[in-house]
Amino acid sequence: MPYKFQPGKMYRMPTHFGPSLGPRQGVGGRKYTNLNSPKTTTREVSFLSNKQQLEALLPENFEVGTEPIVTVRAKYITEIEWLAGRGYNTLGVSFPAVFHGKDDHIEGDFLMVLWENLPDPILTGRDELGFSKIYCELPEPRINQDHTHCIASWLGFKFMDLKFCNMTRLTQKEIDEYLSNLRSSGMLHFKYIPKTGEWGKADIMYATFTPQSNPNRVITEMWRGEGIAQFYEATWEDLPTMYHIVNAFYSLEIIEYRGSKIIKSIGGKDIGDQRILR
Repeated sequence: MPYKFQPGKMYRMPTHFGPSLGPRQGVGGRKYTNLNSPKTTTREVSFLSNKQQLEALLPENFEVGTEPIVTVRAKYITEIEWLAGRGYNTLGVSFPAVFHGKDDHIEGDFLMVLWENLPDPILTGRDELGFSKIYCELPEPRINQDHTHCIASWLGFKFMDLKFCNMTRLTQKEIDEYLSNLRSSGMLHFKYIPKTGEWGKADIMYATFTPQSNPNRVITEMWRGEGIAQFYEATWEDLPTMYHIVNAFYSLEIIEYRGSKIIKSIGGKDIGDQRILR
């Protein structure tokens, strides 16, 4: 007898073996607490860029936010509960944007792409949440005294350098001030799945939103300083499926750098509060 889908359970291909396992659904439907894990070190560099260039990277119903500031953000995550204590690394590129829909009008950070170095979070994040996730190699950063160097590559081709120096540790009062001044309400995304056999048509196409609220996340340490983000021009032979993505970032104008941050935190959420924007 063919199987039937269980109501209220999350599924992902292949569906034939029962409900899927991932960050939002564990064995037997278990939910993860994310209280004392994961542990995350975030390293980010921001720069003022060209508004017209960023507009060209936005879907319909989006516009660039107050200032065209691009942030390149690398995260190194360990002790992840849904991966039984394993970890992975990510690299995201975003800028402030506003979504204008029929019902929703939201200002947030538009996440253009999120590279990750493990397939499990890529599949769950693309299918379930609508994150624009793809794969690359993200080794642990090289740290030499006050200098930190992060890289991103694909099958040996390095396409990005992220470098930090002259970092100053913040006091708890300064960390609290930083948190109170955060303006973004969350992260904006654009989910798209092509229609099989009707190429050029969408099976699914809509904006999604990750609320900023993350009550389990506690920042334990934070530094501010100088940093640079550098993408390298690629050919089709270098990056057959994503040279156009990397070259878009390589072509972005860097008018001036707006500083860098290193943030250590504990705790998080399963992003089960993700929603469709209409």
